[in-house]
Amino acid sequence: MRITPFLLIPILGLFNVQVQAQAYSLEPVKKTGPYTTGYQKAIGVKMYPSAISYKSFLTDTKAIEALGYFTLDGFRATVLIEKYSPFANTDQLSWYIGYGGHLGLWSEEWKKNNPTHDAGIALGVDGVLGLDYKIKNAPLNLSLDWQPSFNIVGSSYFESGWAGLGIRYTFK
Repeated sequence: MRITPFLLIPILGLFNVQVQAQAYSLEPVKKTGPYTTGYQKAIGVKMYPSAISYKSFLTDTKAIEALGYFTLDGFRATVLIEKYSPFANTDQLSWYIGYGGHLGLWSEEWKKNNPTHDAGIALGVDGVLGLDYKIKNAPLNLSLDWQPSFNIVGSSYFESGWAGLGIRYTFK
């Protein structure tokens, strides 16, 4: 089989990328942030309102969190991008701030019980401000945060009462 020069260029390019990746991986890197305290991903619950929570760190200081709130009257899904910083010179406690969005769908019963929010759909933007604590030598993470949101589609309104205590199982 004859290799043409045109095929040689992509092959050499892939080889070059692999060699560079290996060279970078040999460098010692000092990491900071919650990512280095023993967890990269976490799954659990957040209370008030009740939600299933999944968090994954994208970098040492940035995470994405997905929340699913389920009630008998509907559900709300929220995705947040969170920026972490160490708090009080400890690698176990961090504070975070972030933003994101939500989508909620509500039943006819919910619309009857909430006459000022009668659209049955909620689409909007969210903020988040909180504390994150990784329990040392245990696969558990605790968080406490405030999550204000502004609904744009459906009935337009501001919700300041979303806050929660999160308990999550952590893993790498």
